[in-house]
Amino acid sequence: MPRKRATIREVAQATGLSPAAVSYALRGLQVSEETKERVRAAAAELGYEADPIARALASGRTGMIGLLCGSLEDLWQQALAVGISRGLREKDRYALILDAVGDPARERALAQQLRDQRVDGLIVQSIDPAAGFWPELCESVPVVAIGDSIAGTAGEVVFDNRRGVTLALEHLRASGHRRISVLTPTMASTPDRPADVHVTAEADRLGLDIEVATAPHGLAGATEAARELLAGKRPSAVFCFADSIAYGVYAAAQELGLSVPDDVSVMGYDDHPMSGLLSPGLTTVDWDIDGIVRAAVRLISAAADGGTRRRRVMQTPTLRERGSVTRLAS
Repeated sequence: MPRKRATIREVAQATGLSPAAVSYALRGLQVSEETKERVRAAAAELGYEADPIARALASGRTGMIGLLCGSLEDLWQQALAVGISRGLREKDRYALILDAVGDPARERALAQQLRDQRVDGLIVQSIDPAAGFWPELCESVPVVAIGDSIAGTAGEVVFDNRRGVTLALEHLRASGHRRISVLTPTMASTPDRPADVHVTAEADRLGLDIEVATAPHGLAGATEAARELLAGKRPSAVFCFADSIAYGVYAAAQELGLSVPDDVSVMGYDDHPMSGLLSPGLTTVDWDIDGIVRAAVRLISAAADGGTRRRRVMQTPTLRERGSVTRLAS
C-alpha cells in the first residue's frame, strides 16, 4: 500500500510549531533561517510534500506560466521554450507550453484557454501581435510579449527589428548583392509585422530589388518554398526571417545542384546553434537568446507576483558572419 501523504499538521507537531508557522517556513517567509532548516528537515523526514491543489486554492496561484509559441517547428522557438522552461523552474514555477502552429485563430483560442486554466501569467511570441483580442486578455492575466509589442501587456522583450533588418540588408549590399529574395513566415492575414514592414522600406533606401515570399518554419515546407524560388529567376541572395527557413534554402539548393554561396548566398535571422554546423556556416542575425530568456522570466515572475510596473526590454541584434554569403564582383 502506498504511504499516506504526511500533513502540515504532522510537521507542526514534530517541530513544536503552529501549522501557520510551518507554512511560512516552507515558503521561506517571516521566520528565521534556523526555523526554516528545522522545518524542512522534519518535512523531509516525514515525507511531507505540499499539496499543489491545496496550495493553489489557498494562494490563488497555480505556479503555472503559459508559454504560447507561434510555431514549434521553428528550431529557435524550441530553444527559447527550453530556456524559459528551465528559467521558470529555477523560480519554482512551471511552464505549460502550447504551439499555435502558425495559425492566428489557434493562437487566440490557446491564449484564451490558458487564461481560463488560471495560469499565473502568459509569455507569448505572437503570430499576430496586432490582433484585437490581446488588450482584453491582458486585463485578466499578466502577459509578457517576446519579439513584437502587444497592447496592454505587463512587460515585453522587444526585438529591434529595424536594426536587425538593416544589418542583414546592408551586409548583403556591401557584398555586392542587389537582387534579393526574402522568405518570411508571415502570412497575408498578418501583414503588419514590424520586420516585414521595415524590410521593404529599407530595401528602397538601399536601392535593392527585393521579392518577399512566404515560407513555413518546417523543413519540408521551407524546402518546397525555396525550391520554387530557386528554380525560377534566381536571386543572388536569399534573406530568411528564421534560420529554420534558411535550412530549407540549403536543402533546396542541394536538390537543384546549386552551391551555397557560389550560386546563391543565404542569410538567416536568429543564430540557432545548428547554424554554425552547416557547411558553409550560416551568416545570420544573433538576438542573444540567453538574454531574452533571462529578461522574459524576470518580467513574468514580477508580474505574476503582483508587480504593476510595466517593463520593456529592447533586444539589440548583432551580425554573425559565416561563410554563406559570397562577395560578388563589381
